[in-house]
Parts: sequence; structure tokens; C-alpha cells
Amino acid sequence: MSEEIKTEMIPPKLDHLMKKGKKDFKAFWEDVALQSQDNIHWFKKWDKAFSWDEDAFKWYLGGITNICYNCVDYNVKKGLAGKAAFIAESGESGDIDVVTYGQLLVMVKQYASALRGMGVKKGDSVAIYITTCIESVVSMLACARIGAIHVAIFAGFSGKAIADRLELSEAKYILTQDATSRRGKPISLKGIIDQALEIYKGEIKQVVVLRKNKDIEISMVKGRDIYWKDFLKLGKGQSSEVEKMEANEPIFLLPTSGTTAMPKATVHNHGGYQIYIYIMGKWIYGLKENDVWFSTSDIGWIVGHSYNVYGPLLSGCTSVLYTGTPDYPNKDMWWDVIERNKVTALWISPTGVRGLMKFGIEEARKHDLSSLERVFSAGEVLNPAVWQWLQKDVLENRIPVIDHMWQTESAGPVIGNPYGLSLLPIKPGSAGIPVPGINMDVVSEKDGSSMAPGEKGIFIIKNPFPGLTPTIWNEHKRYLQEYWEKIPSMKVYYSGDASYKDEDGYIWFVGRSDEVIKISAHRVGTVEIENALISHPAVLESGVSGVPDDMKGQVACAFVVLTNDYSPSEELKKELILHVRKTMGPFVVVRSIEFVTILPKTRSGKIMRRVMKLLWENKDLGDLSTIEEATSVNEIMEAVKKMQR
Repeated sequence: MSEEIKTEMIPPKLDHLMKKGKKDFKAFWEDVALQSQDNIHWFKKWDKAFSWDEDAFKWYLGGITNICYNCVDYNVKKGLAGKAAFIAESGESGDIDVVTYGQLLVMVKQYASALRGMGVKKGDSVAIYITTCIESVVSMLACARIGAIHVAIFAGFSGKAIADRLELSEAKYILTQDATSRRGKPISLKGIIDQALEIYKGEIKQVVVLRKNKDIEISMVKGRDIYWKDFLKLGKGQSSEVEKMEANEPIFLLPTSGTTAMPKATVHNHGGYQIYIYIMGKWIYGLKENDVWFSTSDIGWIVGHSYNVYGPLLSGCTSVLYTGTPDYPNKDMWWDVIERNKVTALWISPTGVRGLMKFGIEEARKHDLSSLERVFSAGEVLNPAVWQWLQKDVLENRIPVIDHMWQTESAGPVIGNPYGLSLLPIKPGSAGIPVPGINMDVVSEKDGSSMAPGEKGIFIIKNPFPGLTPTIWNEHKRYLQEYWEKIPSMKVYYSGDASYKDEDGYIWFVGRSDEVIKISAHRVGTVEIENALISHPAVLESGVSGVPDDMKGQVACAFVVLTNDYSPSEELKKELILHVRKTMGPFVVVRSIEFVTILPKTRSGKIMRRVMKLLWENKDLGDLSTIEEATSVNEIMEAVKKMQR
């Protein structure tokens, strides 16, 4: 079949797993759960591994477990009480907190009792608007412990974005902090919560405020707002025992970014989620107890949930939590974290890598990075030129830099290069191969027919897997329409990502389905053109959008951020347009290029190509609450005006 991987490339163990997952995905994922019981405890084994009835699927039905118990209590019982669970560092303040598994258990129990004392019950939603720190992580675990549903919100969202998430999740309790800072500038998180609650008209029973910066004045609403120390006192006499959860009861809701419409609140459950992120931690990342794992993500994103918090704990390793930017107060902050903590594995977004490139390789060379064994990147395509800088220039080919792909909805990787099983040849720009148990294809969006190698189509997954969100909170019909009913006459998971397979079965992502440009009947991904631009030494970052053209249907326009060694000029624009033609072929028409200092991105680092397209079309930009730097929109707007003259 066209989706098969070339078997001669696959070592026997991996080949066996992939074939087993294709033959019977239900039996495959049941066996994974059975084989994971040294780390994933069940108070009661499931009655049935899988059901898919009336457009709803469930995993490990009747199984009784709790992810907090497995992350904390179970590790202490296995003798890890004295081992560091978290190293939390603030780049802004310089504070460092180390918490062992034993200390973590004490804190989680204390918070669990306090939540119960505040009135939080099983099934209640609790919003957490706190930076990536010990208190936020313990709050997440404590919610899971008592069967409450946490809604961790990135501590950079605006009041409007928070209000949207409160409405989606129906949260009645909020945990927040007084303030944080970004590059030395104080930001009142409590003030932003107050703004959100002016917009949100639902019931909020309690707002709990963690005092971290007493120089910041905050307002407290009597009867609604309490300080953290008073919150903890509410736990006196309350139980801290683990709530035993059926496998399909939720741990958390995580709304998608909402860059194209109202965010969707994805749901992840105690049973399937923990099995999936644990096994992906082993198979893809090679997580083991003696690892010091550093994910540069924020806990407000799915990576932060799965591989800052839950995944590392399930593996019994040490996880580094970092708050702040990589360039403040110095440009080598992340390199310094790696050296001081002897980090063995790093997770970083392509945007993060490009940021490090901008700061210069000399910042990396100040530090001893010899503890690093592997590096992983996801979030967007890891452009080949960016991969080469990290793989060859910084790390001198000593260790692998591995791309992979997943979504908020998938909980963990679905395409990757399985470092923990057997590292395959790396193809820069490709996310790798389907992980075992993920039965996928690239198909035509029109009729679902499988695309031949090299032909672009939509990435789909043929059946559910334990990490996949089973619904959207309170919007199951929308969930079915947007994910399972997109391809005519097929019931498959629609990712929304345009991609193609190569002759070896590797998957190459070229952008979201609505970001593919059709130039004279040729389908070209925006990411492909961006890769071509970034392969030129002058280009640090690029954002590409398709625009209408009378002759060719569509052509590309590009916004380019230059490296420090180059300056904008008309000659350089012509050189870059010619470079794209030489790299991709003369059919790829770039109408114009404008130089900018910053691209519009979400706060998770994804380029907001829709903003560029809508600015060109002079249409309403919609919700921009997820944008990282609002000034980027003004700069792109001016660039579009120049292009349209």
C-alpha cells in the first residue's frame, strides 16, 4: 500500500510494533497498557480495552486509575522520594527551586486538601493562570488528584482570551498570581484576571492569588478574592486522598489557540492520556529515570502539559521548568540552564531555535553542552537550514536533532523518529514516520483517495488512539463535524495539515490545508517556500502567503526577517526571488518580498499566516488575543501596502 514504510529501513523491533499496530489497533493499545504497569498503576483493571459506539470512542472502559497517583505517589513508593522531580528556574528573578518527589507529594496533598476546603469537587473546572513554576505544576497535579478538571491558561493571554476560556470550560474557581515580568517589565496577572472577569458574566466562586511580587499593587474583591496563604489554610481537616477515576473521566481541558475561530476546548482523560504520553516518552524521546529533561515550552500549551509535567513524572525523571525569555537578562539563558543542570534531553520549538540563531553561535559556545544526548523539535516544521545550524554548527553532529509532529488534540507525537526504539536516518525538513499504533495516510480532500509519493494531500489518521481527544467540551457535534466528517464517505481523523509522503514513507508537512498555494495548477505549500527562503544565508525567518493573480490563479508574497549580517535592499529582494526559483523551480512565482523585523506569531511560536493573508485581502483579522507581539501586525500591514502599490 502507498502508506507503507520501506521495510529494509526498519529494524526488527520497530517493524514488529508497527505491523502489530496496523493489524489490530485495539489489541495493540491494550497490550501497551498491560506492558506499562510498572509505571502506570491501575486500582482496577479495565473491563474492555476499546469501544466506538454512537460516534463516541472510549479507552480502557471500567479501568480505575489516577494520573496524579502515578506521577507522584507511585514514584515515592518505588523509592524515588529523594530524587529531584522538578528544577524550577526564573530567568527574570534568578530564583531556583528544586523539589524532590517526596516534597512534591507533600505539596500536592496540601493543595488537594485546600481545593477541597475551598469547595472544589470532582468534575469541577479550575482555571490556572500562573507562570511555569512549582506552584502552577502542583496546582495541576492537585486538581487531577481530587478529580477536578484543570484549565491551565498561558500566563500571557489577554483578558478577552481568558474570558473565552472561562466560558468554554465553565470554570468557577481561578488560581492566579499577582504579577510576573517579561524582559524586566512587570505584568500584573491579577489585573488581567480582573479585566477578564469584567467581560465574563459567568459565576466565579473564588479567585486565589499567589503573592510573588509584593511591590506590585493589586486589587482584591472582598468575598471573592483570597491570598494563597489563606487558601492553604482551608485544607485543615480536609482529605488529601486520591480520587479513584474511571479511565474516561477528564484530567484537563485545553482550548486550542483560537487563531481562526472561537477556541475549542479539547478534552484529555485519565486512562488513555497517561498511557499515550508515557509510551511516547519512551519510544520517541527515550525518557528514563536518570534523565534531566528540559522542555522550553510553557505549561499553557499541550507540550507543557504532556512533557513539562505529566510525561517526565510518569517516567520518574527530573524535569526543568523555566520561566522567562531565552535572551533576558542574557542571550545565553537556555544554554546556561543546560550546562548548570547537566540536561540530557532538550525539547525546543523551531521558533526557539531560530531565536538562538539570531543571538549567535558564540552564545552556545560559551557553555559545556556535553551532557546533552538528544534534542527534539516540534510546533512547526523544523526548516532544513535551521536544523543544520543546530545539528552541525552548534552540536557538531555529536548527537541527533530530531523533528516530529503532534497536535493539541493528539496529546503526544504521532509522526516522529523513534529515538527510544531505534533512530532512523534523519531527513531534514521531514517530521519522520508514523509512530507505532498510528495508522495514517495522506489523502485527497475531495474523495479520500490515497495520494502517491510526492503528491500533496491531507494528513489523516484512520482510527482513534489513546492520546486522541475524544470530544470537544460541550460541543460533541462540532467535534464530529470538524474532525471525523471532513472527508466524503470516510470516517477518519482529519488533521487539517497538508503533507506528502516520500518514497521511503517519511512524512513532510507543508502547512495547514488552507495555506497551500495553487500556482498555475501546481500545489505548493507555504512552508516549502519558507524553507527555500531560509536556505539563503540572508534569511533568518520567513512568512509566506498566497495572493490572487489574474494569470496564474495565485502567487506567493513573502515577508522576510534578515540575519544580523544582511541589510534590506532591492538587490537582495531580487536575489531571494531568484533563489526560490532555482531551489524549487521556475513555476514557483514570488510576486514580491518585503523585509520586516518581526513576523506575526501565536504565543506558542506558530506563524500566523492567516493574518498576512487577511491583511492582503483587507478583511477583518478576527481574534488576535493569541498574538505574541501586536506591533508585528502594523509592520506587516505597512509591508502589504508597499506590495500593493
